[in-house]
Amino acid sequence: MYPLKYSILIFLTVLFFGACQEEEKVLITEPVRIDETPYILEYGTFPTPNLPADNPLTVAGVQLGKMLFYEKQLSKDGSQACADCHRQSDGFSDVRQFSIGVAGLAGHRQAMPIFNLAWHSNEFFWDGRATRLRDQALKPIEDPLEMNETLARVIEKLSQTQIYQDQFTRAFGDATIEASRIALALEQFMFSIVSYNSKFDQFRAGTVQLSASEARGRMLFMTEYNPFFPASSGADCAHCHGGINFENDQYMNNGLDSDATISDIGREAVTGNPEDRAKFKVPSLRNIAVTGPYMHDGRFETLAEVIDHYNEGIQSSATTDPTVLNTQATGLFLTEQDKVDLINFLKTLTDEQFLNESAYATPF
Repeated sequence: MYPLKYSILIFLTVLFFGACQEEEKVLITEPVRIDETPYILEYGTFPTPNLPADNPLTVAGVQLGKMLFYEKQLSKDGSQACADCHRQSDGFSDVRQFSIGVAGLAGHRQAMPIFNLAWHSNEFFWDGRATRLRDQALKPIEDPLEMNETLARVIEKLSQTQIYQDQFTRAFGDATIEASRIALALEQFMFSIVSYNSKFDQFRAGTVQLSASEARGRMLFMTEYNPFFPASSGADCAHCHGGINFENDQYMNNGLDSDATISDIGREAVTGNPEDRAKFKVPSLRNIAVTGPYMHDGRFETLAEVIDHYNEGIQSSATTDPTVLNTQATGLFLTEQDKVDLINFLKTLTDEQFLNESAYATPF
C-alpha cells in the first residue's frame, strides 16, 4: 500500500494526463473547414491590381499555393520544387544561365523572376504562351526538361498526405485534389509576391536620398537618346522599362541577333506571325541587380555587359525594334562613368524587404 500522500499524488497525475489526453483528442478531431479569410495584398503606391474575379486571394489559398511552390513531390523523383529554380534570395529567379531539370537536362531559356505578376497584362513566359498565370503554373510540372511529372501522379502523391487534404479543404471547401485547384493555389501565391519597397521607392516617398552617382544614373535612365546633341543624350532606358514596374507589357526584339544568327524565334512560335520573330517579353527591371544572368537566353552575366550591348552591340534584323535600331549607328554615347552611374541607379531598384520577406519563404 502506498502512503496517503503518494496515493493522492498518483491520482492527481492520472487526472492531469487524462485531461491532457482528452484535450488533445478534441483538438485532433476538430473538423477542418473552408477558410475564406481574404488575403490582404500590400503593394505600396502601385495601382490596385486587376486580379481574376474567379480566384480571389485568401489566406488559406495563398498558404496552399506556397506549400505547393516549395513542394518537391511535384517533380518526378521528388528532388525539385518550383522554388529550386526560383529562389527568393535571387529575386525568385535562377543564377544559372539555364535551369537544370530532374533528368539533368538544361532548359532553353533563362528562368524569369517571379514578382509583381499581378500587374502583368500580356500573358506569361518569355514568349507569352500561357494566357493566365494559372496556365503557366502547371507547365513546368509536365515539362520533360523541368519537373518531368504527370499531373495525375502529382494528384496521387498529394492525395496521400493529410496535410494537403486539410489545406485543400481550407482553401476550396473539400479535400478533392485536382489539377485546376493546384493551378489556382499556385496562382494565388505567385500573385501575392510583391516588390515595392526598394531604395528608389523610398526615394520617391522622400524618406531617403540618392547618392550623386545614383541620381545621375537615374537621369541617364530617363533621358532620351539624342543623336544631334550627344552631350545631352541619355541612355533612353525608360522607353521600354518605364512606369512603376519598369516594364511596358510588350514583346520586343532588342537587337541581340542578326537575321542570320537568330536561333530562338520567340513570340513567333506562339502567334505564327513572322513579324514577331525573336520578340520576347520585356521584363521588369526591379531587383535587376540580383536576377542575372540577363536576356531570354542568359547570355549576359553582368549589368555592364547589358549596358555595353545597348551602347555598342545592337544587331539589325527584320524585327529589331526601331527605337533600339535608331541608336545602332552612333551608340548611346555612354562614357565609362555613365555606365557606372547607370548601374548604381539600377541597384537602387533592389528591394531588400522583398528578398527577405518571411511571407514568401518556405513553409516547411
